[in-house]
Amino acid sequence: MSYTAPDTATLDSILDTMRFDAAGLVAAIAQQHDTGEVLMIAWMNREALRETLQTGRVCYYSRSRKGLWRKGETSGQTQTLIEARIDCDADAVLLLVDQIGVACHTGRRSCFYRAATPEGLIELTKPEIDPAQLYHTHA
Repeated sequence: MSYTAPDTATLDSILDTMRFDAAGLVAAIAQQHDTGEVLMIAWMNREALRETLQTGRVCYYSRSRKGLWRKGETSGQTQTLIEARIDCDADAVLLLVDQIGVACHTGRRSCFYRAATPEGLIELTKPEIDPAQLYHTHA
């Protein structure tokens, strides 16, 4: 299954449909296309969504860095777009992706690795890779 980018007019129409918030953002949920595993949530501005839909390589907006964040540009843990789905209110996007490696900066496959239980939070999965290895830093 491979992604095909829309033509420019169609892409502009899709972007014009989106209801970006006051900060110019929409929520973006990444889900593994073949397993349904929810990997992460991040934010996209118009430029990030445009780049993602044009290139098929997932790009987010980093609120902390105040700029585009191309998933995997530092860690090598990339997301390739299979399909993008817009929710009913056009204020969120579901990205069906092919995740290479881990999605979470903690070194786990998914950012959703803790469950809330009557006893408190429990850890469902351990890191698959040391974050220092991912980002070439020293712990």
